[in-house]
Amino acid sequence: MKPGSLSMRLGLTVSLMGAGLVLLLATLAYLALTHELEKLARKGLESKMEQIQHSLALGLDAQAIRARPHSLMDLVIGHDNFYLTIVGTAPDSTVLLNIGAKPQEPLLTDFTPRETLGYLNWTDSYGNQVLSASSLMRLASGERVRVLLSLDRMDDQALLSAYLRATLIALPLLLILIGMGAWWLVQRGLAPLKQFSQVAAKVTTQDLTHRLSVDNLPHELGELAQGFNVMLHRLDAGVQQLSQFSDDLAHELRAPLTNLMGKAQVTLSRQRPPEEYKAVLESNTEELERLGRIVSDMLFLAQVSHPAARASFAQVSLADEAHRVMELFALSAEDKHVTLSLRGDAWVTGDRLMIQRAISNLLSNAIRHTPAASTVLLLVETYDQSVSLSVGNPGRGIEAHHLPHLFERFYRADSSRTRAEGGTGLGLAIVKSIMHLHQGHTHVTSQPGRFTRFSLVFPLQTTEISCGRGLAPDGSVSVNTCIN
Repeated sequence: MKPGSLSMRLGLTVSLMGAGLVLLLATLAYLALTHELEKLARKGLESKMEQIQHSLALGLDAQAIRARPHSLMDLVIGHDNFYLTIVGTAPDSTVLLNIGAKPQEPLLTDFTPRETLGYLNWTDSYGNQVLSASSLMRLASGERVRVLLSLDRMDDQALLSAYLRATLIALPLLLILIGMGAWWLVQRGLAPLKQFSQVAAKVTTQDLTHRLSVDNLPHELGELAQGFNVMLHRLDAGVQQLSQFSDDLAHELRAPLTNLMGKAQVTLSRQRPPEEYKAVLESNTEELERLGRIVSDMLFLAQVSHPAARASFAQVSLADEAHRVMELFALSAEDKHVTLSLRGDAWVTGDRLMIQRAISNLLSNAIRHTPAASTVLLLVETYDQSVSLSVGNPGRGIEAHHLPHLFERFYRADSSRTRAEGGTGLGLAIVKSIMHLHQGHTHVTSQPGRFTRFSLVFPLQTTEISCGRGLAPDGSVSVNTCIN
């Protein structure tokens, strides 16, 4: 079954709710009108019964009621819908007075004689509703009689019938008006949604620049439009980044492939001695190794970017992982007469191997750019809301205009030097991706000609032991006093 349009469903819903509300109000009005008419009828009977009581108490007795009923007749005869019957209290008493054509004697058996007014609703032979009131009244002689006064409510019935007829005639018109009004309101309320479909129809992978205007939108749709714009902005940034990355990757791969093809073609252009073939193969092997490192780094970046990589997170000591990485670089640091020093410790939640990879990338860069007989300092510090592991080294530093781009893929502050040293241009991008996976970030500061510091900033978990470790140029480890 094909679902209906949203405007149709909302219009029908509002129409049904409006129809239900109209029916409820009409029913409540009918009940209220019935109640008020009943109340007025009882009040009219009560007022007449008081007047009858007053007339009977002025000096009328049973004989006088038969002989001179004028005062009582004046109270009733002027009203065509009133009927009065007066009878004695004895079971075999005859009717003293009967005014009106409606016989009421059978009703006397339905009332229990009492001083207070009793009411009874009944229907006559013509189907008219009648309200009767009965009470014991005392005559001037002390004798008591039963008075039965009835009110024909034919006029009230006619009024209620006229109300029902008017309601039945007006109700379909009201429902039509409600339906049309609901449809118009829904169409007007959903009109801004057309902007969503128009923008969505224009969005393509080649053009993600379209945005929704949030001006004059309802609050709910305004939030939706903002979320839609943020999504488009992220998609645009992702597509631009992917396009730039594809261009950079093609550029990075083209150079070694061109070198490989050029050397192979030149070598095969004529017969050469075995030594030249060997030299070409060794050179090609280096280029292939560089290609292999680029592919490995790309695969690692893809792995780090996947949310499932967080599944193996555990409590990790930054000092322990930094110490393991320092041991791996001990020989290369010793070759350059560089001292590695570690201070501080803190625990974070993360993947041990990925954290080692991030520290390794920073430490290898630091050793590569540190002058001989200098010290590379690894410092773990704890702040109010974060934990930082920084790798700092002296050297010629990095120019300020390079700092915002250092963690971009394939970006090199010194392109020729990095390629000559075998770098892929992905090391710092891997560090950034690892920190993003750990819900942290990277930070770099540099003073050209003096000092450069790269920092890994983790969200604070728990702080354990703070201590200092040092690695001498000969590779031995020195451990300072630990403070709990």
